Amino acid sequence: MGVLSIILLVLFIVVALLLIFLVAIQDEKSTGLGGIFGGTSESAFGGSSSTFLTKATTILAVAFMVLALLVALFNRGADNVVAVAEQQQTEAGTTWLESDAVNTESVAAQESAETAEAAN
Repeated sequence: MGVLSIILLVLFIVVALLLIFLVAIQDEKSTGLGGIFGGTSESAFGGSSSTFLTKATTILAVAFMVLALLVALFNRGADNVVAVAEQQQTEAGTTWLESDAVNTESVAAQESAETAEAAN
């Protein structure tokens, strides 16, 4: 993990915590972002009041989304957990699909043996 991805992750966590704090301290009857889901506002996205908390919440929400995308882009790569697991399975000589097929065949063989015993 590079230095830039660590900085982005720390910034992402700080923005997330600030966003949680701002949403928690907003008044329920205000026309903030909560007004979209049944507040006392006349319009769909809040009224014309634009208080500091509403503006700050909007800015932090946009920053949260952008940082989430950036963190995802910077952290994808060769250290992917699925890629490592697939590589280990390949080195072991079987893939997940082959091991599932072997398990399915052994279960089918066991069931047919049980039915043959029950018939005798």
